[in-house]
Amino acid sequence: MAIVFFFMLLLSFCVVQPIFQPPAGCLTHCGDTKVTYPFGMGKNCSRSEEFNLVCNKMSDGSYKAISVPASAADQVSEESVLHSISVSQGQARIEVVVSWMCYLNSIKKIRGGEYTVDLSTTPFWLSNTENRFMVLGSETSTYVKLKGSQSIWYTTGCTSVSLSEQGLVNGSCSGIGCCQTAIPFGMKYYKIRFDDSFNSSNTTTFSPCGYAMLIETKNFKFSTTYLTRLDSFNKDAKRFSAKDAKKFSVVLDWVVGNETCKIAKQNRTDYACVSTNSKCVNHATGQGYICNCAPGYHGNPYLLNGCQDTDECQISSNCYGICTNTLGSFKCACPPGTHGNSTVPGGCYKNGPKIQLWGKLVIGFSICIVILLLSSSLVYWVYQRRQITTIKEKYFRQYGGHLLLEKMKSEQGLSFRIFKEQELNEATDHFNSKNVVGEGGNGTVYRGTINNNKVAIKKCKTINERQKKEFGKEILILSQINHKNIVRILGCCLELEIPVLVYEFISKGTLFDLLHGENATCIPLNTRLRIAQETAEALAYLHSWASPSIVHRDVKTSNILLDENFVAKVSDFGASVLAPMGDDEEFVTHVQGTRGYLDPEYMQTGQLTVKSDVYSFGVVLIELFTQKKAVYMDGLEYYNLDRSRIFVCYEGQQSRGDIG
Repeated sequence: MAIVFFFMLLLSFCVVQPIFQPPAGCLTHCGDTKVTYPFGMGKNCSRSEEFNLVCNKMSDGSYKAISVPASAADQVSEESVLHSISVSQGQARIEVVVSWMCYLNSIKKIRGGEYTVDLSTTPFWLSNTENRFMVLGSETSTYVKLKGSQSIWYTTGCTSVSLSEQGLVNGSCSGIGCCQTAIPFGMKYYKIRFDDSFNSSNTTTFSPCGYAMLIETKNFKFSTTYLTRLDSFNKDAKRFSAKDAKKFSVVLDWVVGNETCKIAKQNRTDYACVSTNSKCVNHATGQGYICNCAPGYHGNPYLLNGCQDTDECQISSNCYGICTNTLGSFKCACPPGTHGNSTVPGGCYKNGPKIQLWGKLVIGFSICIVILLLSSSLVYWVYQRRQITTIKEKYFRQYGGHLLLEKMKSEQGLSFRIFKEQELNEATDHFNSKNVVGEGGNGTVYRGTINNNKVAIKKCKTINERQKKEFGKEILILSQINHKNIVRILGCCLELEIPVLVYEFISKGTLFDLLHGENATCIPLNTRLRIAQETAEALAYLHSWASPSIVHRDVKTSNILLDENFVAKVSDFGASVLAPMGDDEEFVTHVQGTRGYLDPEYMQTGQLTVKSDVYSFGVVLIELFTQKKAVYMDGLEYYNLDRSRIFVCYEGQQSRGDIG
């Protein structure tokens, strides 16, 4: 017997408690107000006692819904009447009388009415987001006492001042004739009080009254007539009775449960969102929750099966084609024979003629061919790019690029760069012939611009195997040359089959052009002597101070440049070699240079020394003093400069240019 009792007790705990639902026959309207569950009127018609409403007959014979205990319904003023209830928003609205205070000039006294709203016995509280406490008047100071569900009192208020009608502005409520302030959250009671020391005794000529009210903000817009006309808030300006006073709506908030959705769902027996396709919504304050139907459904989420599918095709669904309703949504398609966007007016277009099967095959085959060609081109392009990159890396390694990079890192003060091929192409307009400024046996020189600075870019013609092996080391030595009479090398490009050199740009051209060009002129002796001295200093630096010493091997007037101040700059080290070290002061090399400037011993023996540069410099000296070319023709006979007489240009001689 005890075992049977135990199983019966266990069974009673396992039985799911039925979800409470209102019985049939509950009233759904009270006058013009619709009453929807969880609210109700009558026994068991509401979710709980606090949601029970009383449909009360008012003094004018109409019926209004009032949220109070039934025993006190006949004692409630009209300010507590519910005019609307929103289940989906968790809100309701009441209408309240405007509190007022006037200074009656005829009797020199103050009259007024101060009104109270009490929601203590209801599930509602005054919305702090939808309402504002407002004061209107020319000289009115008002405060409001508020109380929440925890019996904690609050006081707030504001002062409105306007000493003349000209200061009032329609729609503005910033303290001139109208002021406003917010209220705390959760207030269920308020009482308005006027400060008698602020009254309209000084402004009775245009505004004898002041007003105060808690009001739904979006339904109120300040008007200057509220202050200037006595009948703005009262039908009978002399009586100022609550019966005849103007009323404004106030928004109330409510929740079906005081916990959050997460906690409410854990107690399924008391969970309010019972309908299929309903959802729980936390109140904006995070205190309590209400229920809504899910998107695509409408109805009452507090009733079993209360959320019904919405037929979007019967309402404005932004469908301008064929609308098909689905559960919770709808489908919109263009009519047969058309295509396009059916959700915009005129978005469906007639279909074109049908393409036959063979036509579809041709189109598909064509698309495949195009895709194949594009794919092949892409593969070839990638292959070519990789090949170019491989070749550039080969040249870079071959000419000692990695050695240069290491040296550049270790020597921080070295002003030398390794340029990309693309940089030099952009600087010279892809080595355009219009940018050629000089051409010789070793290569062609182009004018270019890099980082807004003019440079001379030399594209060498040939390079032998020895130069390939020693290029990186030799170019590093050249980059360390720092002399005012030697053209400074700025960098090189090693991504090409023959390296390209970048020098500083010298603006006045060569000494050869100055002596023998179209604009050649008589050069004063002191200028020629200075150019000779500067050239000699440059060669002395190369032979004696550079480490290791450098033999230029092609000293001539066309390799001596002049800047804007006619300062000599030795250039073109394409034929230069490093001088031998130690006892080996001479070494045999392939004879290279320019006819007329070559050392005869070097030509006969192939043995190169720094003296070979000295001989060539001697020819340059004679060329400077005679202003004759190193090899020139007089009649039918060639002459070398060593057979010419020295030509002197005196200061008094006429000159075609000012050389200095």
